[in-house]
Amino acid sequence: MVSYLQVEGLVKLFGDRVLFENLSLGVGEGQRIGLIAKNGTGKTTLLNIIAGREDYEAGRITFRRDLKVAYLEQNPAFPEGTTVLDACFLADSPALRAVAAYEQAVASADEDVLHRAMAEMDAQDAWNYESRVKQILTQLKIKDFDQPTGQLSGGQVKRVALANALIAEPDLLILDEPTNHLDVHYQWLLMEVIAGLKKTVLSVFHELNLACTFCDYLFVLKEGRIAAQGTPKEICTPQMLEEVFRVRADVLALEDGRPYIVYRGSIR
Repeated sequence: MVSYLQVEGLVKLFGDRVLFENLSLGVGEGQRIGLIAKNGTGKTTLLNIIAGREDYEAGRITFRRDLKVAYLEQNPAFPEGTTVLDACFLADSPALRAVAAYEQAVASADEDVLHRAMAEMDAQDAWNYESRVKQILTQLKIKDFDQPTGQLSGGQVKRVALANALIAEPDLLILDEPTNHLDVHYQWLLMEVIAGLKKTVLSVFHELNLACTFCDYLFVLKEGRIAAQGTPKEICTPQMLEEVFRVRADVLALEDGRPYIVYRGSIR
């Protein structure tokens, strides 16, 4: 398996508090990895560090060379006045850069520049960029492309932000609680769309049964370290749920062998 991401010996401090101490994890090509932990353990901070949005004290983060990464934040936002379609032209991708260069070339009336821009549009298959954007939005049940993003619900904003990430055609998709703000129908729809794209994914999950359904490997974060890792069947046990999440639960086996958690109560 080709390594896409390696995090080695990560140390992160908040004042005197040690948030991460010697934390290590890896993501390989084609994996769908879930990061699970109780609230307040630094899941979002870890993703922000991996995405290059926060600093850290020590350790090493290594991506495969030329890897394209997209990051879906937990609470995405768009500039005021942005329409749904506009929002999907905010991605940083070779195709979108080709579109921008072509528009500039047309305005310049320089034939040499225009020919080069057209060649790059061909190379990036960017002529149908807008139709691809609309196709992804439609898959996510967003159909009013001219609606201002300021009028969208939190769940709709999340789906538009996912479309913005997917149109960049990333090799690695990093998701921070992607089903946050979504009702049950759209939680499953969103995860089914992602699974159908066969992307490599590193995602934080709040809902453990969704993590067990859509991930093939889980990392459990506890007290600044990766406390356990393995397949959902290996990880989601009554003992782990008691120790990490302080809940009593039965873990059933579904027809496909994946675990399903039935919660019984909290441990006080």
